[in-house]
Amino acid sequence: QMPLAESGGGFVQPGDSLTLSCTASDYTLRDFVIGWFRQAPGKEREGISCISLDDRIVYYSEAVQGRFAISRSSTSNTVYLQMGSLKPEDTAVYYCAARGLCLSDEIGEYDFWGVGTRVTVSS
Repeated sequence: QMPLAESGGGFVQPGDSLTLSCTASDYTLRDFVIGWFRQAPGKEREGISCISLDDRIVYYSEAVQGRFAISRSSTSNTVYLQMGSLKPEDTAVYYCAARGLCLSDEIGEYDFWGVGTRVTVSS
């Protein structure tokens, strides 16, 4: 098992921005492909972004393309998901995951998961 921890969720208004963080206490995230997923109420979990080992490949789903950005910290063991222009349909529990497939046009299955952080977008 690889304990992952998400943080940064909260309640925001439409149009606001929020940055989620993914950390691991016993592993170096730089050694893993990292993905971000979300599950909205009543819906299946969907992959929304991922970043390759060398950071050269990033993927964004159509739903978040142009509004979200994934990045790795150069100084801490953290992967970020910067979310902008948030919409009510972005309301979901957001999960980070490690060790999986990340291509420029596809996000695959992942082996290790965090417990999620809730994001609510509402006026």
